[in-house]
Amino acid sequence: MADYDYDLYVIGGGSGGVRAARVSAQLGARVALAEERYLGGTCVNVGCVPKKLFVYASHFGEDFGDARGFGWNHAGGEFEWPQLRDNKDREISRLNGVYGKLLDNAGVTVHEGTARLVDGHTVEINGRKVTAANILLATGCWPWAPEFPGSEHVISSNEVFHLERFPERAVVVGGGYIAVEFAGIFAGLGVETHLVYRRDLFLRGFDDDVRRFAADECRKKHINLHFSNDITRIEKQGDTLVSHLKDGETLATDLVMYATGRRAKIDGLGLEAAGVATRDDGAIVVDDDYRTSVASVYALGDVIGRIELTPVALAEGMALAHNLFGENGGEPRRVDYENIPTTVFCQPNLGTVGLTEAEARERHGELRIYRSEFRAMKHTLSGRDERTLMKMIVDHASDRVVGVHMAGADAGEIIQGIAVAMRAGATKATFDSTIGIHPTAAEEFVTMREPVSGPGAS
Repeated sequence: MADYDYDLYVIGGGSGGVRAARVSAQLGARVALAEERYLGGTCVNVGCVPKKLFVYASHFGEDFGDARGFGWNHAGGEFEWPQLRDNKDREISRLNGVYGKLLDNAGVTVHEGTARLVDGHTVEINGRKVTAANILLATGCWPWAPEFPGSEHVISSNEVFHLERFPERAVVVGGGYIAVEFAGIFAGLGVETHLVYRRDLFLRGFDDDVRRFAADECRKKHINLHFSNDITRIEKQGDTLVSHLKDGETLATDLVMYATGRRAKIDGLGLEAAGVATRDDGAIVVDDDYRTSVASVYALGDVIGRIELTPVALAEGMALAHNLFGENGGEPRRVDYENIPTTVFCQPNLGTVGLTEAEARERHGELRIYRSEFRAMKHTLSGRDERTLMKMIVDHASDRVVGVHMAGADAGEIIQGIAVAMRAGATKATFDSTIGIHPTAAEEFVTMREPVSGPGAS
């Protein structure tokens, strides 16, 4: 590797790229990383982190209202958007610095600028060519929206974090994580909120019971749901955007945000010239060890279009670093994509790990389904009409728990622990023999005794 400037050159300073670069350097490799925008990638700058901060902010309105049932008689004050936005910016700036220090302390050379592949061992950055034995592409994804009359007036999740003026009325278009979460954020901060989605129910890929439950709870949160619908055109009338829907309805709002998907960020990366193959949707094709069609070029994270979650990119980066520069005894490290937990930070939160009921029936056949819906203890005094849903899916033949789903406060925190149990092979008997923590919502998962369907159901 001494014939090259570096042992590894990483293009992209998001979660996966930084992890791969840092661990590779700690394993003794000579590593450089190029980033054209900001360290930390989507998650830190315009994704998970600022979005979660906004979710916290949007919940305080309910918290102030709930407090009255517990003897706290105060209104809570007014929401000030510039204060939230600027405080968030300071926190993101701090995290950018943390990422920079992590790379610096590991001995990674950071190049600020746009890098592109020249060939399988050469990268051009800021008009200079550098060589590397291995090149890693970790450029992530970028928001995508369709073109239609008036589409120039819409924004994406990238811009929503930096609005000069907060809207009083907003339309969110889409049915995935980002759309549902931002609909909840807007509504929680007092915005008249509409969510438009072209299919009959949002959160495709999640368990159907959870999807229907989430829709009911969204309506309680004053989110106006427009399913099986779409925007055909947008007219700008002064400061107002008038969205014309497929069903003939019009929505007059201050903001239209599209969260209709993300696509691999590969423009200008030099993939075609270097011979790196991509799928029709732009995602880079890789094998089980993240090697592209060019033997010395690798890719991981959102740009390969597998499971677009930050912890997955981190795991992929760790595996790649050890496979390239660690001592694995001849066995490559592989990321197991089964039973990956995830959360949608809508209100209430959704948490899930394992198979949906439909997936489990296809894979396992005979199942036992346990389901519980209840009003959380907090709301017996708050008076709020918010429900919690918990669902457990069990393979009847083996008694293995193959799917757990929850909609309710702190669902992500609860499901994280359950994901560990499922990775360890927990059976329903394991859950039944576990003592619950009382009084908590989580104890419901170890006290479910009667299936609602399947063998033993009453």
